[in-house]
Amino acid sequence: MNLKELSQHLGLSPTTVSRALNGYPEVNERTRQRVLEAAERHNYSPNSGAKRLAEGRVMTIGHVLPVSNEHEMVNPVFADFIAGAGKRYAEEGYDLLLTVVRDEDEVATYRDLAKRRAVDGVLLHGPKVNDRRIELMKELNLPFVVHGRSSVVGEDYNWVDVNNRRAFERAAGLLLDLGHTRIAFINGLADMDFASRRLAGMRDALASRGIEVCDDLVRHAEMSENYGYSSMREFLEMPEPPTAVLVSSIIPAIGARRALSDAGLSMADDVSVLIHDDDLSYFRNEGDIPTYTAVRSSVRDAGHMSAEMLLQTIANPDKEPQHVLLEAELTIGQSTGPAPAMRRFLKQG
Repeated sequence: MNLKELSQHLGLSPTTVSRALNGYPEVNERTRQRVLEAAERHNYSPNSGAKRLAEGRVMTIGHVLPVSNEHEMVNPVFADFIAGAGKRYAEEGYDLLLTVVRDEDEVATYRDLAKRRAVDGVLLHGPKVNDRRIELMKELNLPFVVHGRSSVVGEDYNWVDVNNRRAFERAAGLLLDLGHTRIAFINGLADMDFASRRLAGMRDALASRGIEVCDDLVRHAEMSENYGYSSMREFLEMPEPPTAVLVSSIIPAIGARRALSDAGLSMADDVSVLIHDDDLSYFRNEGDIPTYTAVRSSVRDAGHMSAEMLLQTIANPDKEPQHVLLEAELTIGQSTGPAPAMRRFLKQG
């Protein structure tokens, strides 16, 4: 049975039936229940074409992926986010349109999507500290949700983000409690908002103990395994190497661990390593005691929440902007231990 046949059977318009099936508030509860019962009885499942016809939508969500030699979105974090978001889209009969473009073509791509009405909404990834795409989305009148936030943008908008500043304040605080005072940071690209907030969190923690962040111990780049390796190598070659390292992702943390191994050193015993863990499908930080001590927040869950928020915005364009701030969970693993000075003190005690 298709939408037209179900509508004729119920004596209702296709639009009313579609809206009842999709939970629109303007359909009264009695009609909604009648439609739902009939749909179940006749094994009706709406197809995307019927929904397009009934709702005047293209039933497509846009994700634009800029690709360059240096871009934060080219990593497995993006794939897990898409998996979470795509599952939610599919549940509501939406398709996902992924457009890969050069950095310099990103703005033109959004304008083209809006002009052609190719998508019902877009999800913005990797916001920068001052992200001009937010103003562009408002100009184009495209429903959108940002995965993350943009610190400088004053206008209100939909976003889902991790409390990065608080997470890294707690992470650095744990290392300080273990006696570490010379702490390095392998961070993301400096103009990315999450990286800015994470560095601010580290500064907060150190400042509370009267310690300044040493600029020589902070690195900013795309978060690849090789970046983690080369950064740790550089730290170890310093006259006074750090005794602990914060790492913004498990991916460069794998490289950092490899550099320690090449130098005949180990995590925790020689250098403590504390990471941000996105709970990635193919880079699991698992075990009865996880490999890495981490501040953990699932990027797949964030994708699902962002998709849900965007679908709500598309269904209710006048809805006030929504915000979801996720707190990261601090998990103790095998990669952290007391600083050398504290370790000697503990042995003497």
